[in-house]
Amino acid sequence: MVSSVKTIGLNGIDGYLINVESTLLPGLSGIDIVGLPDISVKEAKERVTSAIKNIGHQFPYGKIILNLSPANTKKEGANFDLPISISILVLMDIIK
Repeated sequence: MVSSVKTIGLNGIDGYLINVESTLLPGLSGIDIVGLPDISVKEAKERVTSAIKNIGHQFPYGKIILNLSPANTKKEGANFDLPISISILVLMDIIK
């Protein structure tokens, strides 16, 4: 299954559209984030995993690949935590 969530990234005061796409693949559990994320975006893996477990849901077993497109634009900050969480919850069929 694939889920897609649209969000906005910021470059100074200019906004640009970011598409957060997630897919669940068989294999060892984990999250990979691709699409030129910085360190704070990569740390979202732990924050999102913890948040989903703390609201009482079992995190899915398998490899989750998160693509933040467009890939040629640097993604910075923790403002991608919510769209990443929503994308994973849609992937888990918890929300529509």
